[in-house]
Amino acid sequence: MNPFLTPDAYAWSVNVLGGELEPCSLDPVTGYFRDGHCHTAGSDLGFHVVCAVMTAEFLEFSRAVGNDLSTPQPQWLFPGLVPGDRWCVVAARWQEALEAGVAPPVVLEATHASALEFVSLADLEAHAAGGPA
Repeated sequence: MNPFLTPDAYAWSVNVLGGELEPCSLDPVTGYFRDGHCHTAGSDLGFHVVCAVMTAEFLEFSRAVGNDLSTPQPQWLFPGLVPGDRWCVVAARWQEALEAGVAPPVVLEATHASALEFVSLADLEAHAAGGPA
């Protein structure tokens, strides 16, 4: 459990399907709070709430628009990502990728409900990833 989130904070962690938010990834450890979940809080200005399965196309798109997700950044506890990794991405960036035709698959059960402020459930469902990692 993340020391910056109280146990009560986990109670409001609902996914886009209305159920309990499931972990996105523990290897690599993802999430704004690096606890494996796509939680958000007021300090998370980017809303890192979409649990996406990385693809080469999305990683290249993200790099091209100024967010290199492939290069390790140890000072941020960031290992660098490869296709197949799950990662909590910024909801608005996922929407941009959708509009560019390179939206990665989404793990609905691990995508925070607040993503629906930026993207439609229909679009997320259309890009749903299959099965557990």
